[in-house]
Amino acid sequence: MNESTEVIQELLESIGIEKNYRTEALTLLEKGESRYLRDLKLNFTSTLTSAHLTAKECALLGLSTAVNNNNTPLTVFFTKYAQEQGADAAEIAEAVGCASLLASNNVFYRFRHFTQKEKYTQIPARIRMQLMMKPVTGKEFFELMSLAISAVNGCEMCVNAHEDSLIKLSTTEERIFDAVRIASLITSAGKLIF
Repeated sequence: MNESTEVIQELLESIGIEKNYRTEALTLLEKGESRYLRDLKLNFTSTLTSAHLTAKECALLGLSTAVNNNNTPLTVFFTKYAQEQGADAAEIAEAVGCASLLASNNVFYRFRHFTQKEKYTQIPARIRMQLMMKPVTGKEFFELMSLAISAVNGCEMCVNAHEDSLIKLSTTEERIFDAVRIASLITSAGKLIF
């Protein structure tokens, strides 16, 4: 067994996936004995902890990102990890709901931003967002999840709005940065494990 195979198996086992599981992309990296596999493993492991976020917050961010990316294995992993870190059913449901709500918001507000037509800013959005009003995870953390998902979905208008809200809530830039870093690394892992 070569080193690439070992690294893949270690990563998969840490996520709770059978060590023989392969996607076409993982197989190509394995056959090429890519050094990237070690980076992938270390990057994924770094999503589980942060100097600026609790382990539970990392888990909920991971879950929201996995759901946003429609990634079943990572959704299963981060649901279990969130539970292990003390997240209750309502917090888990909120992370899932955040991904769905931001999917609609990111499409809608990107459209408004892209067209830059005043008329579209005057027409009511008619998107229900009660989830944002009194989040069980708290306003600051819900904004943090919203920012991370908006960054993954590439909505400049939403990223700027959520980042501004977080700064007004006295969130540190390091905390904001780590949330987006975690979402980006989970998105990266999801390109190979799905």
